[in-house]
Amino acid sequence: MADADQLATTDPDTGQPSRMSRFGRAVLDRLPALSATIAAGLALCLSFPPFGWWYAAILAFALLGWVLTRSSTTAVGGLGYGLLFGLAFYLPLLPWISGLVGALPWVLLSLTEALFPALFACLAVLVRRVPGWPLWFAGLWSAQEWLKSTVPFGGFPWGVVGFSQSESPLLPLAHFGGVPLVSFAVTLTGFAVAAMTLEVIGWWRRDAATRAAAPPAVIVPGLCISLVLLATALAWPQVRQSGAGGSDAAPVTVAAVQGNVPRLGLEFNAQRRAVLDNHVRETLRLAEDVRAGRAAQPMLVVWPENSSDIDPLANQDAAQQISAAAAAIDAPILVGGVVAAPGYSRDNPVSNNTVIVWNPGTGPTDRHDKQIVQPFGEYLPWRSFFSRLSPYADRAGYFIPGQGSGVVTAAGVPVGVTTCWEVIFDRAARESVRNGAQVLAVPTNNATFDEAMSEQHLAFSRLRAVEHDRFVVAAGTVGISAIIAPDGRELARTEFFEPAYLDKQIRLKTSLTPATRFGPLVEALLIGVGVAGLLGAMLHNGSFVSTRSRGRRRTADDGKGAT
Repeated sequence: MADADQLATTDPDTGQPSRMSRFGRAVLDRLPALSATIAAGLALCLSFPPFGWWYAAILAFALLGWVLTRSSTTAVGGLGYGLLFGLAFYLPLLPWISGLVGALPWVLLSLTEALFPALFACLAVLVRRVPGWPLWFAGLWSAQEWLKSTVPFGGFPWGVVGFSQSESPLLPLAHFGGVPLVSFAVTLTGFAVAAMTLEVIGWWRRDAATRAAAPPAVIVPGLCISLVLLATALAWPQVRQSGAGGSDAAPVTVAAVQGNVPRLGLEFNAQRRAVLDNHVRETLRLAEDVRAGRAAQPMLVVWPENSSDIDPLANQDAAQQISAAAAAIDAPILVGGVVAAPGYSRDNPVSNNTVIVWNPGTGPTDRHDKQIVQPFGEYLPWRSFFSRLSPYADRAGYFIPGQGSGVVTAAGVPVGVTTCWEVIFDRAARESVRNGAQVLAVPTNNATFDEAMSEQHLAFSRLRAVEHDRFVVAAGTVGISAIIAPDGRELARTEFFEPAYLDKQIRLKTSLTPATRFGPLVEALLIGVGVAGLLGAMLHNGSFVSTRSRGRRRTADDGKGAT
C-alpha cells in the first residue's frame, strides 16, 4: 500500500514528485493565505448594500494586508491573490447583471474588474518594505479605483469602496474629499489595523528581554488611524448641521413619483404605454391628495428615467397625457423620456436618454440629455465586432451622449440631473453643482434588475448628498425611490416594486463643499501617495526585483510588514 501511495505522488520516470503532487502541496502551503483572501473579498462584498455591514470593509483590507505583507508572497503571488480577492468580491456583488444578459457576461465582467485589484496587489508587494506601508497601500488602492473608473469604455465605478460607507461613521469625509477620500480612509484604516496587529503579535512572540528593550513599532499605523478619526470628527458637525436644516433658505416641497412597471425584466420595454400610464395615474393621485389637504403642493415633481419611453416630443398622445398630469398637479414635471437624436433613422435609431422639464400649460421647455451612457447596455462599443460574439449584443441600445451643463431649470430653480448611470461618476454631480444646481435629481430605471441592485444604486445618491451638501430626489420606475438629506439620511423612501409617491420639504442650497471645489485635486493627491510609494520602493529596494528568493526563507517575523 505504501508503494502505491508513493507511485501516486511521484513521477515513475524521474522518481521526483509529480505535478499533481507539487500543485497539491503548493495549495496546502498557501491555504491560510488563500482562505484569508477569499474571506477578505466576501467581507468587502458584505459591506455593500443590501447587507450594509460597513465595518466588514475594514476587516477585508486588514486580511488582505496580512496576505500581501507575508514574506512568502511574491509579486506574481500578489497578482494571483489580488485576482482571487477581486473575484470573491465582484461575483457576489454583481449577480443582478445575469438577469439581464445571462451568467457568462456577469462572470466576464467580474473577471475584468478583478484585474484591477490584481494589479494593486502586485504593486503592493513591491512597496511593502517601504516604511509606513499602510499609507502606500491605501494610495495604490486609490490609484486602481481611479483606473477602474476610467477604463475600459469609460470605466465601471460600481464597487468603489467609498460607496459601501453610506451607513458608516466615515461618511462625513465625503464632505471634504468626495468618494475617493472615503475609500482612502477605509483602506488606510484596514491596512493600519493589520500593521498594528502583526507588529504586536511579532513583539509578543519575542522573549521577555527583547520585548522589554523594544516596544512594538505601532506609531505610524496608529497615526494613520488617528488621522482618519480626526478628519471624520472635523467633518461630522458640518454635515450634521446641514442635514438638520442649518440654512437660511426657505423650505420648499418636492415630490418623486414611482409609477411601477407591469413586470421586471427586459419585457418592461414592451409595456411602454402601461409604464407611462402608471406614472400619470400616480401623479393624478398626488394631485388629488394635494387638493384634499393630505399632501403639500410640490414646487416640482420628479419622474424616473424611462417613465415615457414613448417619445413625448414626437407622439401627441404621450404629450397630452403628460400635460394632463402637469396641469393636475400644477407644477413642472421632470419627465424621463427617450427621444430621437439628430440623424435618427430605422437603420440607425440613435436616441437621447432625456429628462424633459414639462410645465403645466406650456409643455416641454428645458432638458438634460444623458451625457454618460452605459456601454453594453445603452450602446454597444465596437458593435460589428461584439455582435459576432454574443446574441445578447442586439439588446444594446443606440443611445448617444448629450451635451449640456447638467442643470435644468424648473419652477425657477436650477436642478442638477444625474440620470441613473451618471450618478456613479464623480464628475457628473460635481459638474451640476458647480454649474449652479441647488438640488439634485437622480431619475433611474431599475426595472431590468433586482432589489439588491436598487439598494446599491441608492447608496450612490446618499454619498452624493453629503459630498455636495445638497438634498437629493431619487426617483425609480420600480424603486427604490427616496428623498435624501445632505447628511445622507433618507427622509422618505418607497418599497421596491410598488406604485407610490414621495413628497417632502427640503431646502435649496448654494454653498460649495471642499469636495465640490477641490475633489479632483484631492483624488490626484491620493493617487500621488501611491506613486510616491512606488518611487520609495525603487529607492528602498534598488529596483523592482522578484521577492521569490526572499520568500523562500521563512522567518519568525513572517508577515510583519514595515511600520
